[in-house]
Amino acid sequence: MSQTCLILIDFQKAFSDPSWGKRNNPSMETNAFQLLHGWREKNWPVVHVQHSSFNMDSPLHSSSAGFDFIDDFRPLRNEKHIIKHVNSAFIDTDLDLYLKREKFVSLVVMGFTTNHGISTTVRMAADLGYDVTVPYDATACFETYSYDGSLFSAEIVHGLSLANLHHEFATISSTESLLSSRLKLSKPVIF
Repeated sequence: MSQTCLILIDFQKAFSDPSWGKRNNPSMETNAFQLLHGWREKNWPVVHVQHSSFNMDSPLHSSSAGFDFIDDFRPLRNEKHIIKHVNSAFIDTDLDLYLKREKFVSLVVMGFTTNHGISTTVRMAADLGYDVTVPYDATACFETYSYDGSLFSAEIVHGLSLANLHHEFATISSTESLLSSRLKLSKPVIF
């Protein structure tokens, strides 16, 4: 197989919890759904990664309602589903084995959060030899307090996280560019 594998990171209900703080990219789910729909329309490979926190108080713990997938991002029967317990989707999962077995070398990685699950998964993917693309408008993150107590906006965190990945670990692209170049889709999908 030579298709590009689409990897969805942590499209879970927990990320709508207000305790995370202010979020950037309000159109993220719409853009991500367009890519997911395009991949499904082409019958290309999709991997869903779901975070399961060991912390019982976390909205991402398996006993929490937040652990569940966002409705429009539930895996279909023929799509790979992986559960992870740390930021990287490669640690203690069979993701690398699956990708190598299926001979996927090109990945598109999107989801939550740009500075955690996306960044660590993309860095590890690149170190493992995969060609990675991140659609900047199909990822999102939250405002973050620094070690000294200063607050960084979600937009700043997002931008710096992507800047640190750009050219070193991934190609940063837009949803529109991916839809037109890889999928050759001309009409938008309604989310």
